[in-house]
Amino acid sequence: MGREVFTKLLDQVDRNPDQTVFAISFAGVKRVDFSFSSETVVELARRFRGRKGFYLLDIGVPEIEENVDAAALRVDQPLLVVDAKGQHFIGLEPTVGTKEALAIVVARPQARASDIAEAIQVSVANASMKLKQLWNTGFLLRRESVADTGGVEFVYHRIA
Repeated sequence: MGREVFTKLLDQVDRNPDQTVFAISFAGVKRVDFSFSSETVVELARRFRGRKGFYLLDIGVPEIEENVDAAALRVDQPLLVVDAKGQHFIGLEPTVGTKEALAIVVARPQARASDIAEAIQVSVANASMKLKQLWNTGFLLRRESVADTGGVEFVYHRIA
C-alpha cells in the first residue's frame, strides 16, 4: 500500500505547484509500519527537501510516530510533528551548533541571517552558514529576497 499512497500524495503535490507547505494527517490511522512510513511520508519529504515542507498531524498512536521516526532517521530526514503539545521534530536531529538558530526560526514566521546573528551573538556569516545547513538538511524552507543593499538575501521560514 505504501507505493499507492505515495503516488496519491505525490499527485497532491503536483496538483498544487505553488504551494510550499503541506500537512499530512494521520487522523483515523491505527497502524503504520516502518516500510510504509519509509515509502510514503519520509520519501515525499526527502524528495522535496529544501523546496517543499511537510508536517504531520493527528498522530494518535505512539507506535506510528516511532515507526515514522525510525524510517526518517534511516535516511537522515527530519519531519515536523504538530500536536496538542506544540511542534517537535522526529527523524534527523539538528546539530548542536544549529539547534539555537532553528529554535529562533521556528518561533517566528521567518528570519534572515542578520536576525539570527543578532539573537545568538554570532557573525552574519556564521548565522548564514547555520541557516543554510538547516535548509540543506530539511529543517527549514527558504526563498530569495532582495537585500537592502540590492543583492540577493535568503529568507528562511519554518515548515508549519
